[in-house]
Parts: sequence; structure tokens; C-alpha cells
Amino acid sequence: MGTFRTFAAAAAAGAMLAAMPAPVLAAGPADVMQAENLRKLDIMLMVTSLRCRKGAHDFQADYNDFSAKRVVMMKAAYQTLKNGHVRKLGERGAKREMDKISVGMANQYGLGHPWLACDQLKAVTRDLAENGGEAELALAAAHLLSPARPAQFAMVD
Repeated sequence: MGTFRTFAAAAAAGAMLAAMPAPVLAAGPADVMQAENLRKLDIMLMVTSLRCRKGAHDFQADYNDFSAKRVVMMKAAYQTLKNGHVRKLGERGAKREMDKISVGMANQYGLGHPWLACDQLKAVTRDLAENGGEAELALAAAHLLSPARPAQFAMVD
């Protein structure tokens, strides 16, 4: 094989490796925290879409679109989070912790989002389905999961 072919093959292999997500087991505390926020964002959007489904601003279709377009990212976040808990708590403890997170989020958002109405959640969900990568979704999660509207998002009435 010529030098150019060898170089091209190595470059292609390198590009494939770079495109692959980092091994889940190598995730550090910051990665686990980001994964937890992404998991919580997904649950919050699902729960609030169910809550808003009977009103004028039903956004279940928007949530389903978000879920379908972000499935790989959300599955990776779930696995990173679960593996982080497995390292600390073992398999059974991790399963309990994952259940606790899901139930806690369902309870927290079952009565609605603390500072976003259904029409706003619909617009946010549609935007999150269409725009940004993992870093942007993680930033959005940090803001959207805040118990009070972050100052930079305060609306002028």
C-alpha cells in the first residue's frame, strides 16, 4: 500500500474514532452531572408535555420529535449517569438511584413547570428538537431546570 493510501486510511480511522463518544466508563464527575441534567431535561419535557396535552398548547408531538431526534444523545446520557451510579452504588443501588431521579422529576413537574407556561414549553421543546448539540442542550437544561426563572431570561411585561 502506498504512503498516501496508508495516510488516508489512518486519517479515516482517526476521524471515525474522533466521532465516537468517549467510553462511558471514563466519564468524570462533570460528565455524570451533565448526563444527569440531560436526563432530567428529557423527563421534565415528557412530564410537562403530558400535563399540557389537554390544553390549547399541546406539545406532545413536539416532545416526540425532540425525543426521536435526540435519542442517541439521551441514551448516552442515561448510560453515563447509570454507570456513574454503578461505580458508586453497585448495580442494585444504581437502579434505585435512577428510579429515584425519574420519580422525583415526575413529582416535581407533575403540576407544571415553575416558571414556564405550556405555550413557552412548546416553543422551547420545538427549538431544542431542531437546534444545538450536546453542549447547547446541557446549557439549556441547566437553565430550564432552575426552580426560578434565571435573571437573563426575565421577561419584560
